[in-house]
Amino acid sequence: MSTNTLSAKDIKRETYTIDAGGKILGRLATEVATILMGKKKPQFVPYLDTGDFVVVTNAKEVKVTGKKRKDKIYASHSGYPGGLKTETFDKMIKRKPEFIIEHAVKGMLPHNRLGAQMIKKLKVFAGPAKGVAKEAK
Repeated sequence: MSTNTLSAKDIKRETYTIDAGGKILGRLATEVATILMGKKKPQFVPYLDTGDFVVVTNAKEVKVTGKKRKDKIYASHSGYPGGLKTETFDKMIKRKPEFIIEHAVKGMLPHNRLGAQMIKKLKVFAGPAKGVAKEAK
């Protein structure tokens, strides 16, 4: 009896299109991260990138619950003293709606080289995208 092993050449990838319009940010990010990691596939292994490609459309219409619209803060630091810059969810959704979903999904992927490879299979668009592939449920 031998063990079946999965190699990179055995992986079949599909493209999923998810409409973010009216969906809650965290629940959407969980769904996208699961598809990117390949956890919905029967041949999932934690040491290989078995996931599929994901295209998220209508990122500017994503919702958050409670008072997160005003209270959720995105921070970045330049590395210099006094270089902390913060921006609320409300301002970020107007300026860079794609970043909000990318940031949420990236936090749910592994924080190593494999996670960096997985995040490259994600494309986010602020509005509707042309050419719809397989719809994710």
